[in-house]
Amino acid sequence: MLIGEVARRCGVSTRMLRHYDSLGLVRPTGRTVGGYREYSAEDVRRIFHVEGLRSLGLSLRQIGRALADPAFTPSALVGDLIRRTEDRLKREQELLERLRTIDASAPSGWQGVLRVVELLHGLGSPSAPRRQQAVLAPAEDVPVPAELLARAVLSEPDPNVAGALRWALARAGGDGVASVTPGMSSDNVEIRRRAVLALAEMSGEEATAALMDALRDSDPTVRRHAALASGRRGAIAAVPTLVGMVVEGANDVEAAEVLGTLALDPDRADGIMTALTDQLAAHKADSTVRIRLTQAFAEMPGPLAQGVLRELADDDDRTVALIASALAGVLESG
Repeated sequence: MLIGEVARRCGVSTRMLRHYDSLGLVRPTGRTVGGYREYSAEDVRRIFHVEGLRSLGLSLRQIGRALADPAFTPSALVGDLIRRTEDRLKREQELLERLRTIDASAPSGWQGVLRVVELLHGLGSPSAPRRQQAVLAPAEDVPVPAELLARAVLSEPDPNVAGALRWALARAGGDGVASVTPGMSSDNVEIRRRAVLALAEMSGEEATAALMDALRDSDPTVRRHAALASGRRGAIAAVPTLVGMVVEGANDVEAAEVLGTLALDPDRADGIMTALTDQLAAHKADSTVRIRLTQAFAEMPGPLAQGVLRELADDDDRTVALIASALAGVLESG
């Protein structure tokens, strides 16, 4: 079979077949009287073998070694190919995300493109101060895509950089909430914690709804952040978590302040007071918890607080009684 026919049947150009011949990879076993290359059926099979291995990403040199060694085992080489392909795909995915980020910023010129590229490089720096500087640097009137900031927020471990990113994301507008909310569904609890902190700094109904959903999170830290943030927005659903925070001593002062603000609404005050009073009864033997609850009552609206504190001034626990008496005196004098 002459080279032209082999090229048509195998889908390989005559130029490539000559290259295979020069490398010794596939040499035709015969020649015609006129000196033309003549391929046997075995030569054609070898061409198909070469093309099959090329489709896996092997170089011609690797193919030559593989076909020349009868004892060759493909496992190590295939494993290496898998790793190289994964690395290449990762780089390609990073490039795709970078291009999408630039496209989302809708740059009006190359200066805008370069600004986003500069920000991407800065956020990818191993130096926390460099990442923070990249966030806080003047934007030069180039909008930073909320999606880019959200990705950075969800992956940033440094608290100072994370704070700067949340600040920037809260002011970026656009799809900030939509970009960060998927982090609340992550299996990684650290990502959920970062997401709820970011949502806490965002305004609007969508952010509030996401915070309300976070009250059901399996992680207590996520629930506490969500309770403080949603409670400040008037969400009565946050009350059980806030009361639990007072009992547990987890950001109990902040939780009590938020409960006090919620209790300014007369329709909610009785329910909040009942929730706190029930915890007093449930922790009769725990002086530390009762002290925190006593201090929380002092954050309630004046008349409600004074009534409970006067009763607690006669508590069997001497420390609780003294604190309640002192707090009642402060409220009455005020």
